[in-house]
Parts: sequence; structure tokens; C-alpha cells
Amino acid sequence: MAANNRRMSGKKGAQVGSGGQRRKGLEGRGPTPPAEMRKGHKKNRIATAKAKQATRRPAVRGRGGKSASELVVGRNPVVEALREGVPASTLYVQQFIDNDERVREALQLAAERGGINLMEAPRPELDRMTNGLNHQGLVLQVPPYEYAHPEDLADAAADEGEDPLIVALDGVTDPRNLGAVVRSVSAFGGHGVVVPERRSAGMTAGAWKTSAGTAARTPVARATNLTRALEAYKKAGITVVGLAADGEVELGDLQALDGPVVIVVGSEGKGLSRLVGETCDFRVRIAMPGGAESLNAGVAAGIVLYEAARRRA
Repeated sequence: MAANNRRMSGKKGAQVGSGGQRRKGLEGRGPTPPAEMRKGHKKNRIATAKAKQATRRPAVRGRGGKSASELVVGRNPVVEALREGVPASTLYVQQFIDNDERVREALQLAAERGGINLMEAPRPELDRMTNGLNHQGLVLQVPPYEYAHPEDLADAAADEGEDPLIVALDGVTDPRNLGAVVRSVSAFGGHGVVVPERRSAGMTAGAWKTSAGTAARTPVARATNLTRALEAYKKAGITVVGLAADGEVELGDLQALDGPVVIVVGSEGKGLSRLVGETCDFRVRIAMPGGAESLNAGVAAGIVLYEAARRRA
């Protein structure tokens, strides 16, 4: 009975069944988590942004049409394309080919990637396929690229609750420049690239290689008429900024990069076409103290995308 009275008394102190809560309260919280895991820390914001970019739902592809299939010809080009992750549907190998290191590597890479058909073909058939090019017994077929529609890029940004950050190319005909722009758009959190249907580089094997794999997650849209596509963006409340050596506004003074924006990059030689230049809300110049007359499309786009990403961070 005495034991029961002790349990019912109002004395302060540890109660029966406390489970050692006082002891647990004296214990430390363990080691400090790394900066990437501490909410509010700059590194945590960067890590969160990178994770969001990696899981971003890509824009719907196909509404902008398809390109023609492409053939990569020759032992070194085929091996390089397979190394860089260029999409491929079929690897054609000449019958009775000399089995050197490049042939073995091509076969191994195709087998490891999976989904690539291996076809053995006689030399005359490969000659016919390649119109007599020096294929060296290896031909890689790249399937047609499915372009998004320009509207899809803005819609993808809206789905993520973000202001659109898009790059449009005007008169850029080198696929390597297109690939470099795709890579920069991916690196700085952009939502895609727009190219005109005519007189423009497309998503060829060369563009895929230069993009270093980022083309797999960064959509490229194709516009039947670039000027009309830019006007549609303006009607949707997106500012259109054209890069020009004689632009009226310097990049550092442009406030529009903080919000929804399309950055238009012209060719290195001719710059923006007249109609596209007149459609832009601002024509912006990049200060170049070193005295260079112009920058190629990939470098110019990268500079402006970095500035936009810095302001949005």
C-alpha cells in the first residue's frame, strides 16, 4: 500500500514509467549535418535546385515535327558517337570486316547501351546506304529527332512554377553551336531551345555530341516561323531579348532577366535578322573589354544564361 501511495503523491521528480526522458534530454543531437542538408544554407539551395533540374518533367516532344534519320559513317565517328550517348537505332557492320580495336569497342558499346540492333551487311549494301562514302565497315543509324513545339517550353516552366528561361537561335547553322547552347541551357536551369525550321542547325549527331548528353533532358523546339513564335511568347507575357553587338542596353543593366525571358542569339557573322531584331523588346550588348568584335552563339548564350541564373538564385 505504501508503494502505491508513493506513486500517487504530488512530489516532483522522476515518475514511474518516464522512460528515461530526462537522460535523453541531456544527450546531444549528434554531429552537425553537412551544409547541403541544412535548410536555408546556400549549398542546400544549390543542391535542391540541381535535384529539381534533374527530375524536371521534359516538355512534350513531337509537336514540332521530326527530323530525318541520319547515318554516322566511319570507325572513329561511330565509336565517338556511341561514347557520347548519341541516340542510335541500328549499328551496321560489314561482313568479314577486319576486327580491330575500334570495331570491337563499337560492338561492345552498342551491346552495353541496349536497344541498338546489330546488323551484318555486305560491303555493296553499305556503299549504297552511304552513297559511296568511306564507311570503313561501320555505319550507325541515328533515329529522327522529335522536336517540341515552342509553346511546350513555356508550359513546362509553368508546370514547375518557374519563369520561363528560353534561348532562341536565329540563323545559327553549325550543329556544334546548337549543342553548346543546349548544354548551357541545361547547366543554368533553362527550359529549352527554339530553332527555326529553315536555315538553321538541327539536332544532328554532331549537336548531340557537343551537348555532352544534356540533349537527352533539355528539349529543342522547332518553329515554322521564328518571328511569329517570338510574337506568341510576347503575347504570353515573356520578354524577348536579342543579343546584338550594337545593342542599346548593356547586359549588366538589363532588369528583364529577373523574370520570364527568351534570349535570342543570332549568327556570328550576320547577327540577328531584321524582322527578328525588330520583334525583340530589348537589344542587348555584352561588354567585351578585350576588343573582340563578336562571340560565337554558344559562348554568348552561356554568358547571358549565367547572368540570368545568378539573378534568380
